[in-house]
Amino acid sequence: MKLNKHNLHRLAAEVKLPAYRLSDTRQGIAHIGVGGFHRAHQAYYTDALMNTGEALDWAICGVGLRADDRRARDDLKEQDYLFTLFELGDSDDTEVRVIGAIRDMLLAEDGAQVLIDKLADPQIRIVSLTITEGGYCIDDSNGEFMAHLPQIQHDLAHPSAPTTVFGFLCAALEKRRGAGTPAFTIMSCDNLPHNGAVTRKALLAFATLRDTGLRDWIEQNVSFPNAMVDRITPMTSTAHRLQLADRHGVDDAWPVVCEPFVQWVLEDKFVNGRPAWEKVGVQFTDDVSPYEEMKIKLLNGSHLALTYLGFLKGYRFVHETMNDPLFVRYMRAYMDLDVTPQLAPVPGIDLTDYKHTLVARFSNQAIADQLERVCSDGSSKFPKFTIPTINRLIADGQETKRAALVVAAWALYLKGVDENGDTYSIPDPRAAFCQALVADDALMTQRLLAVEEIFGTAIPRSAEFVAAFEWCCNSLREDGVTRTLERILA
Repeated sequence: MKLNKHNLHRLAAEVKLPAYRLSDTRQGIAHIGVGGFHRAHQAYYTDALMNTGEALDWAICGVGLRADDRRARDDLKEQDYLFTLFELGDSDDTEVRVIGAIRDMLLAEDGAQVLIDKLADPQIRIVSLTITEGGYCIDDSNGEFMAHLPQIQHDLAHPSAPTTVFGFLCAALEKRRGAGTPAFTIMSCDNLPHNGAVTRKALLAFATLRDTGLRDWIEQNVSFPNAMVDRITPMTSTAHRLQLADRHGVDDAWPVVCEPFVQWVLEDKFVNGRPAWEKVGVQFTDDVSPYEEMKIKLLNGSHLALTYLGFLKGYRFVHETMNDPLFVRYMRAYMDLDVTPQLAPVPGIDLTDYKHTLVARFSNQAIADQLERVCSDGSSKFPKFTIPTINRLIADGQETKRAALVVAAWALYLKGVDENGDTYSIPDPRAAFCQALVADDALMTQRLLAVEEIFGTAIPRSAEFVAAFEWCCNSLREDGVTRTLERILA
């Protein structure tokens, strides 16, 4: 059955439907960067709250700033912006649910002014973001906004025809200021440390270059809550679409597949109201930092520890690596010995239980999470997920070989061929730059570790880490992944 408003009540009985009338909703959130994660996370929570009869004035208007977003918009529009959330897990307590929280989607390339007007509409009280770790234009080596980027320079020169998230946010906030409209909250849902603070720094830096009066108004009137977000959400494949159709009879052009687990810890700092998400499981807090550090260092850091090694070994799915006991032992050693001693106590969380949960989640066979997805954008992920752990190990004089193996595996992965001789492409916007760094084995250590925006300054200066990195690279080249893991775990 084709998914749309007309067919909603013709779907199979096990498919859960919105408990509210779509026509009763009003848009209160604009979300920039509609992809799988947003739909499985923020839209999921918003829909759950709407199903209780609340928050019908907090429906979401999607926003696409990239040419690639057109297909997503077209697929959603064709089915009245409905989509299916398809949980995949190894137990029977998964659900299939149609979500109606997204009610429209605008594309920047269809008209900048239309989008600016939407963001300036008084009904829009939250603008949320999933623009990837690299989308904030922050140089990881010094924490500064990269104003020299061509797209940023374009938006500064053409403020009424922006192309970047910062250009659109400033244009809309300028219009709101001029009209006396209250500001909106800007809420990052991206997977990076202190995501709200990073968003604030980037936007204020851009606004300073554009109009210091506007910068001052933003500083006084806009809030930027930090958040910890978590749900494993693979790329939707044709196989997933067919699986949904075969099992549940739903013909959805763009369903979202995800694990049953979901978590959102959010600072309660909103300047213009918010949905009562706490009623559907969101945890509000004054300080998200301990949750954020736990998740980023343990979950995201362990993901990177597994995936490049797994890809080199010839695996292509996360659960395949977890079916290999050596990988599980290595992941546990990395979490227990390298990461956990660095973490502050996390209110309400038992770290031992949390790590057990991660092993179970990564082992989820049904979800078939692609290693390629987790491997993508390594040059942006390393500075956020792995380098802080390594820097602390170096500062504390601790063993660095397990952590060095993560970097060594990435270095060899960048060569584009696994140990079975199979070739693959590197999904990273800086792929050509990164691959050039590792092209010459003799110069690889010197060239790669010297890239300050990825590795900072402490790592190349640590003789112990450099030696560990070179040992790992040589072992991976000469004896392969399995033998290297056996040595490191011995």
